[in-house]
Amino acid sequence: MVLSVEMNEEDEFKLLQKLVKQRRDSAAYFTEQNRLDLAEPELAEVEVISQFLPQMLDESEVEKVVVDTIASLGASGMKDMGRVMGVVSKTLAGKTDGKTISTLVKAKLS
Repeated sequence: MVLSVEMNEEDEFKLLQKLVKQRRDSAAYFTEQNRLDLAEPELAEVEVISQFLPQMLDESEVEKVVVDTIASLGASGMKDMGRVMGVVSKTLAGKTDGKTISTLVKAKLS
């Protein structure tokens, strides 16, 4: 039995970002354990996979989108974090990681 799955571009970017994150996490763990022989191939794979991702935004560009979104939604506190995260995550899909978005949203709403 062959399973066919259709993926849109956003799903492809999410998958590639997940693969990059897994490899970076593994490389960090291997480096902590002084196993550079295992960390280096992981980092090499990150370089190859990253070629298929769009150029990532720098933190200042992400911060501008976060600030604009907070203003447009009228968000005023941590109670609005989920709403802001949803809009920003959708707007910046494939252009930054969720951790960066989360950190900036928390900082701006607190």
